[in-house]
Amino acid sequence: MTARDLTYLPLTELSRRLGAGETSSHDIVSACLDRIAAYDGRAHAFIDVYRDAALDCAAAADLERKAGLVRGPLHGLPIALKDLLHIKGRVTTAGSKSWHGRVATETATAVERLLAAGMIPLGKTHMVEFAFGGWGRNEPMGAPWNPWDTRRHRVAGGSSSGSAVAVAAGLAPAAIGSDTGGSIRIPAALCGLTGLKPTYGTISLAGVVPLATTLDSLGPLARTVEDAALLTAAMAGPDPRDAATLTVPRLDFDPVLAGAPDVRRLRITAIPADQLPPDTLPDVARALQQAIAVLREQGALVDEVRVPIDFEDLMLRNGRIIAAEAWALHRAYIEDPKLPIDAWVRKRTIGGKAFSAADYIDELTRRKRAAADFAAWMRGRDALLTPTLPITATAIEEVDEVATPLATFTRVANYLGICALSLPAGMSADGLPVAVQLLGAPFAEATLVRAGRAFQQATDWHLQRPDLAAWESAPHA
Repeated sequence: MTARDLTYLPLTELSRRLGAGETSSHDIVSACLDRIAAYDGRAHAFIDVYRDAALDCAAAADLERKAGLVRGPLHGLPIALKDLLHIKGRVTTAGSKSWHGRVATETATAVERLLAAGMIPLGKTHMVEFAFGGWGRNEPMGAPWNPWDTRRHRVAGGSSSGSAVAVAAGLAPAAIGSDTGGSIRIPAALCGLTGLKPTYGTISLAGVVPLATTLDSLGPLARTVEDAALLTAAMAGPDPRDAATLTVPRLDFDPVLAGAPDVRRLRITAIPADQLPPDTLPDVARALQQAIAVLREQGALVDEVRVPIDFEDLMLRNGRIIAAEAWALHRAYIEDPKLPIDAWVRKRTIGGKAFSAADYIDELTRRKRAAADFAAWMRGRDALLTPTLPITATAIEEVDEVATPLATFTRVANYLGICALSLPAGMSADGLPVAVQLLGAPFAEATLVRAGRAFQQATDWHLQRPDLAAWESAPHA
């Protein structure tokens, strides 16, 4: 097996090979670091690489394994981290050039838990500045390059752009992102990955640079649903540093990960074709129909009925909350013209300034009512199936920062306080990934994992790899 093959294996398979003595943590981490050195000049996925520390941790993990001290299935496996997760003693930029040199004085609880599971950070990944954007652009810091088109710079989606590119290009087997309106699922969809946005409060946000404190979630970008479940379970649980986690039910994926996937009698409603927005690409609509067929073949009960949700309206309402809360967080410096802040991030954040306290309270009240209405509609249903995005990856020079087509189906999950899973579901005619999304009730992650496992057992879209040959001979940008 080549080093390239090793870096594209799912975490579950890497874990199996470690346990069988077929490879070592040193081999896996070295293979990732070698690919970062070879390709990241083009991919622009990493903001910082912890090469020496990662190799030291890999050596320690191998010694622990030889001594019979195995912490669990993630022990000795590498992970890439979005650069809004603090690691004490390391710089956190949150994607902002103006934050260069800011050294963290704490470590995020989610990172602490990954480290406790034995995972090895490869480094921090690029992102949209302050996580406020869905396209993946970042004018001051540069935009990661979607590896599915090595000839033309296409967006990777935001705001977890670098995390997605790191995994899609085989620089890391998995990565952690954040999601306030789709920032895990959008890049996962555009880059052919599996992305899970857990219910708010499932994973502690302590030690994470916030964007909108009532909407933010942490979650994985991975190759498979099983990998996403392993990472989510490792990070989840109550944390005294984050009150939102203290009343959340215990997350238990064990029953749905044991044995072969089984979705017989699972009740899924799919959004009908006539409710898709007019800008939906034919390739996306076709992938949705194919996903419906796959799930039915697996035994799920899938009906197509109009969904009583105005996706456009909820998308805009979620955006208003983001802007209001982002303004509250960044108002002390966001208007300073001397700071090198992305013009569109600055404009979106300043837009929250016009949102009055009364408007904000009214919006939160509307949000609670909408969540209750959705919960009532979901009774008797296990999941809602939609496209993740209506379009595929746009060339970076064609991005319209005023438009928000990427958030059409994703922001609803944050607004309603529910969980969501994005699954690779096809390729467009021009070779770009297409994805579908499963939305579940609050804390229904296990149900989504159950359905997602069955879908990936019957398809191989999640196993596709981009061809990076053009980057092998071309000079770095």
